Amino acid sequence: MQDALRIGIAVFNAGDHRAAHDAWEDPWLDLDDGTPEERLLHGLIQYAAAVHHSRRRNWSGARGLAESAAQYLADVDAASRDVNVADVRAYLRRLAADPELAERRRPPALRYDGDALEPTDLSFEHVAAAAALLAREYEAFEESVVDDAIRYARSEADESDSPDGDSPDTALAPSRSRGFVGMLFDFAADRERRALVYDRLQRHVERQRSKERDVAGLFD
Repeated sequence: MQDALRIGIAVFNAGDHRAAHDAWEDPWLDLDDGTPEERLLHGLIQYAAAVHHSRRRNWSGARGLAESAAQYLADVDAASRDVNVADVRAYLRRLAADPELAERRRPPALRYDGDALEPTDLSFEHVAAAAALLAREYEAFEESVVDDAIRYARSEADESDSPDGDSPDTALAPSRSRGFVGMLFDFAADRERRALVYDRLQRHVERQRSKERDVAGLFD
């Protein structure tokens, strides 16, 4: 659950509210009803949905979801759940009273253990999961392209983990990495330039696929 919580928080803070919902949904479905963990994820899912509907000017939907989300989060002990639930509850109360609030003010960033996580704060495996979520969420991006980019990025990481390469942590740092690893971090983190990043990612994937086709079957 903690991995999904971190991924969803980072995706939400990047502005991809519906994709954050997708990050939390599977672990939420596996939890028993009424547990603190279940109520936390249920509330966060509805919080993301309320913001999404408000941004789309579905005022009645936003109001109903804001009210419901606040109810699920009402009894969640914020301090023990690692999330700034009190900030979310306060915003939900205001959103329920004024659904147009989301047009005027961004929702409060979600915090995990005090940190307002962004995709650049995630590990490579977490950002790969976030990139896959985004590819499923938006029709403009082909899932197979992102899936192959993740596969090639893992190959890069394996090479960097060799005795002669950089340490894995250095190799996967988004600000310093090159190739598929860096592009995946950019794809997940930079919502404004995501389409441009995807175009570059797609070109690199097609080039790598072509290389694979060139050597396929040579020794069969």
